Amino acid sequence: MADSLNLFAESNLRAVVSFTDSTVALHVLERPPFTYPLLSATEPTTLNPTANPYSIPSVPEFERSWATWDLVTLGMIPKDLLHSKPIDLRHKPLFYIGHLPTFANILLSRCLQAKPVGPRPYLTIFERGIDPSVDDPDQCHSHSEVPERDEDWPVIEDVLAYRDDVRENVIKRLIGEMERGERPLTRRAARTLMMVLEHDGFHIETLLYMLIQRAGTGMLPPPGFAPPPWETLAAQWDATPAPRTATVELGPATITLGHDDQEPDDELPALAGDVSAHEFGWDNESPARAVDVPKFRVEWRPVTNGEFLAFWRGAGAGKVDMPASWTTDGCGAGEADPRVRTLYGPVPMRYARHWPCLTAYDDLAAFAAHKGGRIPREAELRLFLDAYQVSYAEGANTGFRHWHPLPATAGADGRGSNGGVWEWTATPLAAHEGFAGTTIFPGYSSDFFDGAHMTVLGASYATVPRLGDRRTVRNFYQHNYPYPWVAARVAYDL
Repeated sequence: MADSLNLFAESNLRAVVSFTDSTVALHVLERPPFTYPLLSATEPTTLNPTANPYSIPSVPEFERSWATWDLVTLGMIPKDLLHSKPIDLRHKPLFYIGHLPTFANILLSRCLQAKPVGPRPYLTIFERGIDPSVDDPDQCHSHSEVPERDEDWPVIEDVLAYRDDVRENVIKRLIGEMERGERPLTRRAARTLMMVLEHDGFHIETLLYMLIQRAGTGMLPPPGFAPPPWETLAAQWDATPAPRTATVELGPATITLGHDDQEPDDELPALAGDVSAHEFGWDNESPARAVDVPKFRVEWRPVTNGEFLAFWRGAGAGKVDMPASWTTDGCGAGEADPRVRTLYGPVPMRYARHWPCLTAYDDLAAFAAHKGGRIPREAELRLFLDAYQVSYAEGANTGFRHWHPLPATAGADGRGSNGGVWEWTATPLAAHEGFAGTTIFPGYSSDFFDGAHMTVLGASYATVPRLGDRRTVRNFYQHNYPYPWVAARVAYDL
């Protein structure tokens, strides 16, 4: 523990460790030692005079992301966990500490028309992560070849020095030169900066859903404040009334998916300098397209841990796996139910039974079929979320408002939060009409047009607001991958 906290202190995280005694004492508020401002409060900058939150990111946005990342990597990972593999299908934590600066180093050095900084082997070791087939882990897209022996990896102190070099001499340098007019601001440079910042945001969550597998057995809880008062919170959640009706009827309707942000347009002379008012996104978000949605019913709230527990023990026994978000570790004598993983360690099921159940698509689809329903398609879920899901500014459990899921609230008065989770859809990730793959990060989406990756929408409690509130953002995971923070609700044909 001391090693981790020493690294945390040495990282000069002024913004991260500024909290008051009252914040710690009143943990019912669960205020983390950093906060994400509302996107509506985006300050105009030289490069973003319209204050468009989805345009070119600013240095303060990067610094906020770095503070979050450093809190997780330096405050929650003891040194003896750096070379562990909390999830066999992902790299060890040390890889990700080097991966984020390497991603920025490779992409932004092209914008600078300069050689990448740091040791050249890092560009190979830390270039790209892995997402091997769950069914056959030997089958994997193009990725970094990493050292096999722990002693052949760079040491953490060198990786952190490299991280700092990239932040100062690549990211801040590029933004500074454009702010001073020493380098032209182009759509391609702005898009690349957006990719670097949002890539960091995605990986903050990836690393946390990996580490939670070791919560209570190595990983440290979020530093800076005490664990939540679970007993008190659970009593409040138990007393909250359910929706008056289980489902809502939607459609028929025509809904627009995506937005118009084609990367090839960046090179058009008329658009190359059109930056500050433009909304950037990833390749699978574009272009905008209309989709007809027939009438259907859908449940107000995602499947809960309590509901899935009854299914797992009953009709689904022997047919679905125990969710990876549950564990029998730490269960006391006479404790029949599995515990639910949190970043503070596993908690009894009675505290988390109203939270959305986080598990693989296949198992939630089996639950839905047992109820006579199915997982909603992407356009159906998008229609529901547009109508009833609140944003971060409106109180959604995203952006580290809490460090765990909450019971969903939609349905009592219409709009609400789904509890702070992504949601599965029955739509495989695939090329759609007009899709143009990125050349900045080749294969970002197209490597996973394999029929195995399902589109997921929404945001979890650890999703940064920039990603969680842009309605066009699409995430994706293999249908039988049980680790990410993805739940599902049940839909019914009419």
